[in-house]
Amino acid sequence: MEMFDLSLIWAVIIGFGVIMYVLMDGFDLGLGILYPFAPDEAARDVMMNSVAPVWDGNETWLVLGGAGLLGAFPLVYSVFLPALYIGVFLMLAGLIFRGIAFEFRFKSRRSRHWWNRAFCWGSAIASFSQGAVVGAYIQGFAVEDFVYVGGPLDWLTPFSVLTGIGLMIGYALLGATWLILKSEGYVQAWAYKVVPALLLGVLAVFGIISLWTPFVNPDVWSRWFDRIQLIWVFPVLALACAFWLWRAVRQRQEGQPFIATLGLYIFTYLGLVASKWPVIVPPNYTIWDAASAPESQLFLLIGVLFVIPIVLAYTAWSYWVFRGKVKVGEGYH
Repeated sequence: MEMFDLSLIWAVIIGFGVIMYVLMDGFDLGLGILYPFAPDEAARDVMMNSVAPVWDGNETWLVLGGAGLLGAFPLVYSVFLPALYIGVFLMLAGLIFRGIAFEFRFKSRRSRHWWNRAFCWGSAIASFSQGAVVGAYIQGFAVEDFVYVGGPLDWLTPFSVLTGIGLMIGYALLGATWLILKSEGYVQAWAYKVVPALLLGVLAVFGIISLWTPFVNPDVWSRWFDRIQLIWVFPVLALACAFWLWRAVRQRQEGQPFIATLGLYIFTYLGLVASKWPVIVPPNYTIWDAASAPESQLFLLIGVLFVIPIVLAYTAWSYWVFRGKVKVGEGYH
């Protein structure tokens, strides 16, 4: 008998990597979504300068989660890639355009408006694709013997379109609260102004998805409503964070809105995990069904246990070094 459940340990590691990516890359994707609505070009400079030192490090978690998933649960790839190939391609293409825009916008003068568009559209496409993939995961896949038997566009449904739009609004909210934390003056005032509307949009989409989900996945409905469970604590805490965010913005707090938005994301994510656990490939394949050999999981785990503390350390250090406000006309040097 094994002393440790390696599949469970790997599920926790990958889940941690996913939420870290969502939180840390979400706010710079959100800034890209908000880019066209910024007051002026100087405000756009502040928005980009606020994330320029950290955006590429944020994506480390995407690589860690993806590589860990391939190594620990390889059978997931045999379903997810055929089912979500187009969605994943669009996400990666959006991230590439967003990354290129970071580097070229600072050096460009005559064509800067094109790099502004690349930053905006890259961020929007990547965000929408991520949300649509989540919606497809909630719906489930047509799977027989761990082989995807559906079509290439089955992931794109009205429900997944809604979840894609919802994540775009959510990332924009995260970006706006980050801007409150990192900016000042009229840029910060603009960020304060847009947060309530974005929060209302997030709550509206959350409510619609909650009502719609039982019709696309009855298993989730039974998980939540067959009996009173501890699972209900997650939406309650998410709503508490939403109220905290609304109150903090009214009081013109600077750090609290961002922290409250992080809490809103964390508890919504935990609610999603609780809705599907321990299924990793919907509708009914669990983490143990999809796991690789214990020897492979253990070999990879030894390396990951060294890598994660290093990633956490340099991430914390980079945010500490580049703490403080970004002023109009200035950036990090």
